[in-house]
Amino acid sequence: MAIKPSQIQAILNHKRTDFATFNQGAASSLQAYQAAWEGLSQTSEAELASWLKDQSGEVGARPLESFRDTRDGIIRSGLSWPNREQSLAWVKAQLDQVTTFAVDGSQIFPSKDLSIPIALVQIGWFENPHAAQRDYVKDISLDVLTPKELSQTSQPAERWVNLRRFEMEVQRLVDYMQQVTEPERCLVFFDGSLVLSFADMMEDEIGQPYVQSVTQLLQASERYRVPLVGYVDTAGSRDLVTLLKTFADLEAAVPIHDAQLLNPLMTWGDRTPLCQCDRGGILNRYGNLRDRVTFTYLKTNQSYPARIELPRWLWEEGRVKTVLDWVRAEVIVGGGYPYAIETADQTAVLQSRDRQLFYRILQDWADGEDLPLRLSRKMLSKAQRR
Repeated sequence: MAIKPSQIQAILNHKRTDFATFNQGAASSLQAYQAAWEGLSQTSEAELASWLKDQSGEVGARPLESFRDTRDGIIRSGLSWPNREQSLAWVKAQLDQVTTFAVDGSQIFPSKDLSIPIALVQIGWFENPHAAQRDYVKDISLDVLTPKELSQTSQPAERWVNLRRFEMEVQRLVDYMQQVTEPERCLVFFDGSLVLSFADMMEDEIGQPYVQSVTQLLQASERYRVPLVGYVDTAGSRDLVTLLKTFADLEAAVPIHDAQLLNPLMTWGDRTPLCQCDRGGILNRYGNLRDRVTFTYLKTNQSYPARIELPRWLWEEGRVKTVLDWVRAEVIVGGGYPYAIETADQTAVLQSRDRQLFYRILQDWADGEDLPLRLSRKMLSKAQRR
């Protein structure tokens, strides 16, 4: 049965004060934190370095690049073109002979409509060499999680499936890095944050494998010298907000996040100075890689800026500017989102027809193996209706 618009409207009208109060508080906090950002950007390098040295705990973010050549604390890209053709000409100049690579995943969770617990995980990848003499590559790999695998833990099965997908995505990226022959002309995208704060809220049984996977990815990038970008399109991170709260001794903000704070100051292609992520929590479980994740915010479309995370070695070798130009170029091709990630997602996604095919193959296989697999009447009814 469809929702009733009149009921939604009535509830919103009844609770309008809650929304108005939140909006006023957020606006007030935003102004205070934007003023603090301006103050931070005008602080001398020596004074900022001295202050950071005196901070014994985590401050959210530790600037690595100077604010000296910024305007409003923003590094201006100076990139604009009168038409699409000229922007694509710039893209071609940036990405010519540069190979980009991305992986994404999808899954079919165990269903109570099946008498046997079983799940399917699929990852897809896209390699684009940006070279006339080489073809792009799109392919998939999958895994089936059996009742034994799904019952090895007290965790909900969905968590186990999500972990398996994450591990497969990361392992494919690591395997790819190992075989790259020209790392100086390669860019690997990780779709998400390299700082896995969500894993800090999980029991070690399932949280630690996440940490092991992402640290393996960071180690591979540094070992094989393959540039890695963690791309977060909708970031709710508050590392810069935490830095400003400490630096300017501000009151805790009504929930505002970094991207919200920076957005009014940025136009397309602009970015913030690179910072070391100093969030604490989950990073304390990264071992000697605790201080090896850096980040910047890059304006890539009309929405809030994206958070771009990079291994620290890229900054140490002076490669950040080049890599970020590659990211900008990928975003132009993708219409506001990196083309490599977008294509990997399209390759990996499991459609409704894939789900039905999986169940049909599973049923046929179970019949041949004389396994008592039964589909619920609800599932059969849905299949017939669709």
